[in-house]
Amino acid sequence: MPTVRPQVVAHRGASHELAEHTLGAYLAALDEGADGLECDVRLTADGHLVCVHDRDLRRTAANRGLVSTMELADLSELDFAAWKNPWADLDDEAPDEDETLRGVLTLRKLLETVADYDRRVEVAIETKHPTRYGGLVEKRLVDMLRDFGWDQAGAPVRVMSFSFTALQRVERLAPEVRLVQLLDKPNYWPMLRRVIGRDWIVGPGIRMLREHPRVGESIARGGREIHVWTVNQEEDLERCLDLGVTAVISDRPRLMLDLLDQRFPADQ
Repeated sequence: MPTVRPQVVAHRGASHELAEHTLGAYLAALDEGADGLECDVRLTADGHLVCVHDRDLRRTAANRGLVSTMELADLSELDFAAWKNPWADLDDEAPDEDETLRGVLTLRKLLETVADYDRRVEVAIETKHPTRYGGLVEKRLVDMLRDFGWDQAGAPVRVMSFSFTALQRVERLAPEVRLVQLLDKPNYWPMLRRVIGRDWIVGPGIRMLREHPRVGESIARGGREIHVWTVNQEEDLERCLDLGVTAVISDRPRLMLDLLDQRFPADQ
C-alpha cells in the first residue's frame, strides 16, 4: 500500500475540459481542489512573461505570429479558448462567457490569483527553451518571484525546465527556489544524475516511465524527489504511487484527486 499521497498539479489548468493556460482553466482547477498549478512561460517582444506552451500561436489562437515577436497588447486581442470548443458560437443557449477567462494569461496575473486564494496553492513554472531571449527569461522570472517574496525557501513555487543550463541560471539568481529537471529521454539520465544539484527534483514523463521502467526505479533508488508529467490514467497513477512520486501533473486534476481519495481515506 503506498504511504505517500502525491500532490496533484493541474497541467496548464484543468486542460482536459477547458482551453489550456487560460484563466478559466486555472480557476476550474482550483475549484476542483488541485494542490498546484503548472504553466509554461514565454517572453513577449515587450518583455512580459505569458503562459503559452508553443512558440507560435497557430494551435491555440489561430494566428501565425510568434510569441517572442508580438507585444502583450497584440496578444491581448486574440482568443485563446475558441480552439478547444470551435462550435460554441452556434449554441444560442450558452451563457455569455467572461472574456477575461479566454484571453492570454500573464504569469503575473496567475501568481496574483494564487497569492489571493484562500488556501495554499503551489505553482510549477516551466521555462521553454530554446528561445531568442536566452537567459533573459529566467532573469525576468526571478525578478517577478522577488516581487511576490517567493524567491525564498518555503515559497509556493518551483521552476522547471528541460534545459539544465536554464535551471543553473535560476540557481545562481535565486539559490533557495526549488528546481525540477524535466526528463523525457532515458539516455539523458546517466549524465544528468551526475551534474544536477543535490536537492533538485527530477521530473520524468509518464511515457518514458512506461517504456523504460528501470529509469524510474533508478531515480527512486537515488532518493530524489520525483514529479511526473502528464498523468491522466489510473494505471499511470498506480505506477507513480509504486515509485513514491510526490507530485503528479495532470490534465485531469479532479480525476486524480478522486482516485487518490479512494487510496488515502480522510480518516486514515
